[in-house]
Amino acid sequence: MKFAKITLVACAVVMAAGCVTKQTYNKEVATANSYQALDTQLRGQLSSDQATITQLQGQLKVTMVNDVLFPEGGYRLSPKGEATLAKIAPSLSNLPGQQIIVQGFTDNVPISGELKRRFPTNLELSSARADDVVRYLTANGVPAATISAQGFGEARPVASNDTPQGKAQNRRVEIVISAASRP
Repeated sequence: MKFAKITLVACAVVMAAGCVTKQTYNKEVATANSYQALDTQLRGQLSSDQATITQLQGQLKVTMVNDVLFPEGGYRLSPKGEATLAKIAPSLSNLPGQQIIVQGFTDNVPISGELKRRFPTNLELSSARADDVVRYLTANGVPAATISAQGFGEARPVASNDTPQGKAQNRRVEIVISAASRP
């Protein structure tokens, strides 16, 4: 009998811990709905060959391969890259309570030639690319207080670096939109 009471109490505690307040639930639903609306808006602005958009729990991620934004081996946006970002800058400029993190990635090919003088490693190159995207977006209306840049170099591949196609997938910029963290 005592075991049954303990089990019943344990189940009640587990169930209560899984419950959320109506206010928390409504906030989560509103956030999911706003991400869905932003997802739809961005999909209308970008073609599938320009970006892939994924909605994850608590965030929206826009992934663009480098050849959409930069010339090969480049770190300054190409005219094509500027045109692509110009399409989404208005959608990113008014996202209250959200933070935007622009993340740069590369493949695993070491930097060589003239570019190596400026960027000794892929980490610096990926950071410069993310910085240039942030510069462009802030110049086009995205509040500087809501956006930041991160470079990861070759550290987080999404495909094998053993094939040209995999390397192309790894050379990318991701724009991650999520709730602003509270200090």
